[in-house]
Amino acid sequence: MPERRIILPGAKMPTAWYNIMADMPNKPAPYLHPGTQEPLTPDALTPIFPMSLIEQEVTQQRWVDMPGEVIDALLQYRTTPLIRALRLEQALGTPARIYYKFEGQSPTGSHKSNTAIAQAYYNKQAGMKRLATETGAGQWGTALCHACTTFGMDCTVYMVKVSFHQKPYRKTLMRLWGGEVFASPSEQTQAGRDVLAKDPDSLGSLGIAISEAVEDAATHADTNYALGSVLNHVLMHQTIIGLECLEQFDMVGDYPDVVFGCCGGGSNFGGLVFPFLGRKLRGEATKQTRFVGVEPAACPTLTRGEYRFDYGDVAKMTPLVMMYTLGHNFMPAGIHAGGLRYHGMSALVSQFVHEGDIEAIAYPQNPVFQAADLFAKTEGIVPAPESAHAIKGAMDEALRAKATGAETAILIGLSGHGFLDLGAYESYLDGKLVDFALPEDELCAALGELPEITL
Repeated sequence: MPERRIILPGAKMPTAWYNIMADMPNKPAPYLHPGTQEPLTPDALTPIFPMSLIEQEVTQQRWVDMPGEVIDALLQYRTTPLIRALRLEQALGTPARIYYKFEGQSPTGSHKSNTAIAQAYYNKQAGMKRLATETGAGQWGTALCHACTTFGMDCTVYMVKVSFHQKPYRKTLMRLWGGEVFASPSEQTQAGRDVLAKDPDSLGSLGIAISEAVEDAATHADTNYALGSVLNHVLMHQTIIGLECLEQFDMVGDYPDVVFGCCGGGSNFGGLVFPFLGRKLRGEATKQTRFVGVEPAACPTLTRGEYRFDYGDVAKMTPLVMMYTLGHNFMPAGIHAGGLRYHGMSALVSQFVHEGDIEAIAYPQNPVFQAADLFAKTEGIVPAPESAHAIKGAMDEALRAKATGAETAILIGLSGHGFLDLGAYESYLDGKLVDFALPEDELCAALGELPEITL
């Protein structure tokens, strides 16, 4: 019987993060100042980020050592298991070998703690007393509140309004860990008030919530901003996922042919695939592994967006980033995978997609929840709706292997559990889920508001 749970001893947990920029043949385009549209200098970010994280954002070093206090905090729940999905394989009748890296056993139930702990530590070292942030489905908000409690800091979270009401117990978790939570758009900031003046019934978006959190941080001297995805240093902190996977596959003498991860801003996906992709770029990989980012059809950043400079938020307070985007004013439908409702994408993930190193696919809600349903029945884990997108992509790949007889090794990034998403599952079971289609005219309107920038 193949090994089902591949456990890496805690003593072998990675103690340095991997920085894929060291191995990129083409370096990323610079961030641009939101006002001048000139290349951003590090000092422009100091009002909201500590210099330690700014340095990590731009470093070209391949390895960045983790501080001892960060290692100690990560060891509370790491390493995480790599699990062979034997019962799912049997249910699909596939010759494919399916594995999933399960990040749902962290204290907050998702991969987000991997970077929340690091960011809270570096901000504490810089003398900050409070962090402000946004959150979609709530995984990032809960992770940062927990991390701030760990290091004795306060935390303010602007939670996208549709998720604030869909997922009330994530709000409870944030409050339990000492955070204050506002439904975004809120009356707490000028950015929020401006949105509400135009649309009092706004469901909110991550772009709006980011504007509120950045404004909060920029107007309080004791407060910095923390972002749960998109930025280079965030994806670097998440590479602990893929680094563990490499060792776990070595333990069982296997290696993935294809890797699937959900894509919202790119942190879970980049953290999983970059250590594998780095090996491929350096010519050290044993297989020509494919990497597939899976996103919702209602917010198809990689599959229908444009690759160009755009703001990360609605109020145009964040730097301009070369990325796949649907437009900073894009308002996504209120799908239950709230963590995937972001108009943009990590610059690093975007560049790899643009250059053909990473693939992207998109699915509507109902097929994703059907895949999650089968996964829960066979593997006994209720996946987060975000993670269920990766599961759907992997199942389709396994069925293709069934049709061809290929003994494909498939890796899924299971970025979190769905125990606080049961309202979404109830809607699915009751047949009430709607498959939102993004009309072409709405997409064109949002893309038509992108800034025209030529370097």
